[in-house]
Amino acid sequence: MELPLAFAFFSGKKSVPIITFLAVIPIGLFIPFIWEALTKFLISISVVFMNPYYGVGLYWFVEKLCIPFGLHHVLNELLRLTAAGGTYTIDGQEYTGILNAVNKILFQLGPNHESWSLMPTLTSYLGTGQMLGTLFRIPAIGLAMYHTAYRSNKQIAKGTILTLVLTAFLGNVTEPMEFSFLFIAPQLYFVYALLSGLTALPLNLLDITTSYIRGTIFDFGIFGLLYDKTNWIHLIILGLFNFIVFYFVFKFIIIKFNLRTPGREEEVKNSTLLKEKKYKEIAVILVDALGGTANLKNVDNCITRLRIDLNNQDVVDMEKIKDSGASGVFFPQKNHIHIVFGPHVEFVKNAIGEVAS
Repeated sequence: MELPLAFAFFSGKKSVPIITFLAVIPIGLFIPFIWEALTKFLISISVVFMNPYYGVGLYWFVEKLCIPFGLHHVLNELLRLTAAGGTYTIDGQEYTGILNAVNKILFQLGPNHESWSLMPTLTSYLGTGQMLGTLFRIPAIGLAMYHTAYRSNKQIAKGTILTLVLTAFLGNVTEPMEFSFLFIAPQLYFVYALLSGLTALPLNLLDITTSYIRGTIFDFGIFGLLYDKTNWIHLIILGLFNFIVFYFVFKFIIIKFNLRTPGREEEVKNSTLLKEKKYKEIAVILVDALGGTANLKNVDNCITRLRIDLNNQDVVDMEKIKDSGASGVFFPQKNHIHIVFGPHVEFVKNAIGEVAS
């Protein structure tokens, strides 16, 4: 953008934050009305989420559906900190929200207090429910992906999948694994969300109290093994059931519909450049194969793939892209290409930025 001479200092790239600042003023005035309506709607249906029979299953189903939009935090905090999660009278004092009640019982009153009977229900919406995902479902999905990967790609896929699993197992972050198949097969993600809800329903019956707000293996040790009356063995049993269900369902769907999950891309034609980490050479090949710098609208990456918006996909040379060492190339939609590089992808993306500039 070129402005009049008197305002030349604000031209070009400097104009972007200025225009953005001005644009978000009216947006910022409008959004609170939408946010208030959304909050009121979620509170109005909270009685459904707290139903003693199907509430916890419905909660985890909806929570997974909210993750792609980042709205799961809204749902979580409503139940944890507001009346949407219930009001609990403990020793004559009222506590609003699941987390406030858990804080009082877990850290002040302990397993021998009569209020401990509330904990299995409360923690089902917190770490206990998360542990089913981080400790059992995500590893099961990872194993299914590894077993369905093509033999020639297993070595590369193993590193990627192991990273995804450990991120959940040790860090309570499931999004990298979930996003590895969300964009490839949204239908599979819906099945994942549905199964997450259905396989959480037994939490209503097993009297499990093994957690606080996170679901890592460390939380299992601290709030499961080191506390009394947690029935952690019941979590193991239910978790193994979850593992079996998710493993076989994912394995069946991946093979049945030939999904391009990590390791199921085409065989790498030229792996030398990647092995020797010649990212700039790879970037030069890619930019040329994609029709030159002028054809690139936006270059981004996820955990394993370059995701590039193009002006014209007809000029793309698919065979030349394979010369770069890519293990898979496909168009999920018009003028938008995915190029698979596994764990090298971020370095390739950065190199493209340097070459294209």
